[in-house]
Amino acid sequence: MNKQFVIIGCGRFGSSVAKKLYELGSEVMAVDSSEETIQSIADSVTHAVQADATDENALKAIGIRNFDVAVITIGANIQASIMVTLMVKELGIKHIVAKAQNEMHAKVLYKIGADRVVFPEREMGVRVAKNLVSNKILDYIELSPDYTIAEVTPLKAWVGKSLLELNIRAQHGINVIAIKNPDGININVGPHELITEHDILVVIGHNDDIRKVEGQAR
Repeated sequence: MNKQFVIIGCGRFGSSVAKKLYELGSEVMAVDSSEETIQSIADSVTHAVQADATDENALKAIGIRNFDVAVITIGANIQASIMVTLMVKELGIKHIVAKAQNEMHAKVLYKIGADRVVFPEREMGVRVAKNLVSNKILDYIELSPDYTIAEVTPLKAWVGKSLLELNIRAQHGINVIAIKNPDGININVGPHELITEHDILVVIGHNDDIRKVEGQAR
């Protein structure tokens, strides 16, 4: 079952996260105080609601407790960002991603319950969205609209076997270009390399093939 996301604050970054999550098949509610912003995004998400997210009663009224993940991308108003993060946490959202303006803002957000803090200047909204919908894909670098470098955790069936035995390229259409684990990163991956449960595989492939691997891992 797909996760349900509520995006609070739909500026440029929040809108790109919301639209990509919806495009990837998730249920997405966009919340913003601007009627104009809500109208502009309404056709690109499941639900679009004009509301003042700093009002706890407004958050309750939109049924915020029903969502699995809250993405708080309120603009330059640091105080509002902190207030909303705190309220969303208290209302029982299990996973909170919040946008920060600077390192100090990020520290506060983590302290009051954010599970992940993002810096829009460093992370594209599309990348954050892809990251959020993936259970097994840990990070993405989009090479083109069709091809991606991704970090994936190995399937259970892969553990204890070598890359030669698994023949991942033939079986799944992706290439393993590096293996990361607590000891470091190996960029000279040989065919006899054994996969362990602690490994993270850095792979390159077509987006469809990477999605299929993720689907099998669920």
